[in-house]
Formats: sequence, structure tokens, C-alpha cells
Amino acid sequence: MRVEIWSDIACPWCYVGKARFEKALAAFPHRDQVEVVHRSFELDPGRAKDDVQPVITMLSRKYGLSEEQARAGEDNLGAQAAAEGLAYRTRGRDHGNTFDLHRLLHLAKEHGRQDELVQILYRANFAEERSLFTEGDDRLVELAVEAGLDADAVRAVLADPAAYADEVRADEREAAELGANGVPFFVLDRRYGVSGAQPAEVFAQALTQAWGERSPLTLLDQGDADACGPDGCAVPQY
Repeated sequence: MRVEIWSDIACPWCYVGKARFEKALAAFPHRDQVEVVHRSFELDPGRAKDDVQPVITMLSRKYGLSEEQARAGEDNLGAQAAAEGLAYRTRGRDHGNTFDLHRLLHLAKEHGRQDELVQILYRANFAEERSLFTEGDDRLVELAVEAGLDADAVRAVLADPAAYADEVRADEREAAELGANGVPFFVLDRRYGVSGAQPAEVFAQALTQAWGERSPLTLLDQGDADACGPDGCAVPQY
């Protein structure tokens, strides 16, 4: 069974939702038969690469909140994250364009290191003092290497704005086609969708239901035909 997760590294509920989903997945009896794929979704695709703001300022302007309300919201998110065992800095974080991060996640997918890089980028964005957005490519290379990627390959992707750009845009178009207008958005076997950072119990129920309702293979009865099997191949009769 395949689970696809549309998310953005700048999305705090994606950070929390991933932890809750993984708690459910860890207890799922068929865990080893579940493939998890991360898909791209930018919350702020129109933001210029050099447009970096404090999170509190961004929230105040985007949602018309007072700074006090924005800080209260961050405190709530910090408490939600802590409940899942996640570190979360409620003050001093910044917000920027995540397109390069998504391009690197597609590189990581090709090398089987996507989940490692997703988690490292979440940690860097939500738990560490250093910024993902103001230290340039060196910071991203450092984090990608930590996830197991080759530094030269990472620098080559960052130096070429077209590298994996089509893959990012394709993910985003597909999200729209599936009706996802926010993240996190989980799709199980292209049959069931779960929107938002639901409790682990909801994810557990969704996994169980999706697994139990997988369509069995339907054989079309077209009569006997020669075939090969564990005991050998049918011998033609003349």
C-alpha cells in the first residue's frame, strides 16, 4: 500500500501531522508493506526567494492578527508539538520561499533518502536557531549531506533553477486535482484522503480501512491456457 503525503516544510501542522501519522504507522501490523512518498505543496509559492520575514510578522500580516494573537498561536502550536515529542521554537523563527527545499526533496527521493531529508528540514525549520532561509546554499547542502546526499549533487541542483522544478509543479497540480487546498494531505492507495494533522487514532483507522478494502485481483476466465509455474512449464501436446 502506498501513502502519499502532500506537505510544506514551512507548515507547522505538517510537522505535527507527520509525527502523528508515524505513530499510527509504527503500530500498524502491515507497516513493512506500506510505502510512504512525500509530495510537494508550497504554502507561499509567490514569495520571492530573498523575501524572508519573522514568522510572527508573517502571521500578523497574512491573517490580520495582532502580534499578541500570533504569538498565542505559536504557543499553542508549540504545545501541540511537545505533546508529540517534537521540539518547537515559538519565538525567533523566520519564514521564506520553500521551492528549493522541495526540489531537493525530489533529488532525495531518487536516492531513497526522502524521508530522512524531510525530517531533517522540519527539525532545522522548527527546532533549531539557524535559519533555513538566510544562510544561502551552504546551509541546505549541510542538511542534505546529513540526510545522506552527495554535496556536489546537491550544489548542482541548487545552481540549476530548472532541476526538479517540473516535478515540484506536477505534485502541486496533482494536489489541486485531488481537491487538496491545504496541507498536510494524506492519500492512501489513491482511494482515501485524510486532511490535516489528525490524531494518531484517525490515521490508524484510515490505514486499517484502506488495507482491508484493497481490491483483490479479479481474474478473467478465458479458459485454460499454457503457462509456467513452480513445477515447471506446460509441455505442448502435438
